[in-house]
Amino acid sequence: MVWRPRAAESKAGIDVTAEILDGKALAKTIQEEIADEVAEFFQESGITPCLAAVLVGDDPASEVYVRSKRKACERTGLDSQLHRLPEDATQDDLLELIKKLNVDHNVHGILVQLPLPKQIDESRILQAVHPWKDVDAFHPENVGRIVQGRPRFLPCTPHGVQEILLRNNIEIEGQHVVIVGRSDIVGKPLAAMLMQRGPGANATVTVCHSRTKNLAEVTRMADILVVAIGVPEFIKADMVKPGAIVVDVGINRLEAENKLVGDVDFEGVSQVASHITPVPGGVGRLTVTMVIQNTFEAARLQLA
Repeated sequence: MVWRPRAAESKAGIDVTAEILDGKALAKTIQEEIADEVAEFFQESGITPCLAAVLVGDDPASEVYVRSKRKACERTGLDSQLHRLPEDATQDDLLELIKKLNVDHNVHGILVQLPLPKQIDESRILQAVHPWKDVDAFHPENVGRIVQGRPRFLPCTPHGVQEILLRNNIEIEGQHVVIVGRSDIVGKPLAAMLMQRGPGANATVTVCHSRTKNLAEVTRMADILVVAIGVPEFIKADMVKPGAIVVDVGINRLEAENKLVGDVDFEGVSQVASHITPVPGGVGRLTVTMVIQNTFEAARLQLA
């Protein structure tokens, strides 16, 4: 099923030039597809894929994110577990929990919610998750496979970006994709994915960051502009080439106005771009969906 974008309308209800790439509706469609596959898998194997989430402390944003994953599991027919550790948990406490989950045959995917408290080394923890249960695709082995073009799992947010483009029939091959942000979670893996040979890739990719000179000149070269810099409404209309596709990965809360915004000035950029993702309701919904997809793939992999 190909998702068709709805007519564009701004958050204020004012018509805008760009078509909205609706991540919320697309996530619902993909989750329905996953639910069908999970039901068929259960009929064949008697196994229900299970995602184990690990939450250290009580960060409100992490609580919301974990809750959304549990709801997505329910909608798609997956089992889910939530393992909580206190804010003052030691690194050894967390490593011991991961060790138990690694050998639990009823658990197919392990997700350690980030960020972790300062006393815990994130890289050590992510490396401790078994590569076959690493549904975030953060383990060095899985990162290496992505770079080589033979992924076991695709990282969830970059995969969501790729899906929202593909399912809206946006051409990636031969296009100049500019990514603003070089994080290990979004910028680096997305660049590796889009430059591969094959469907949904074959792009020319430029990665920008805080040390990039003349940033606006570079972003104006983009046919597809992906923004994951973590600064509210950083990308303005004059930084975007007319007709470009703009994918906003950022999500920021403006406390004074009590609202969520992306890293792109939506109202301004939507007057210039041909397509744009909203915040909320864009890439974030796809991120959660790709976690579910990876958990299902992990269950199939572990059965083989």
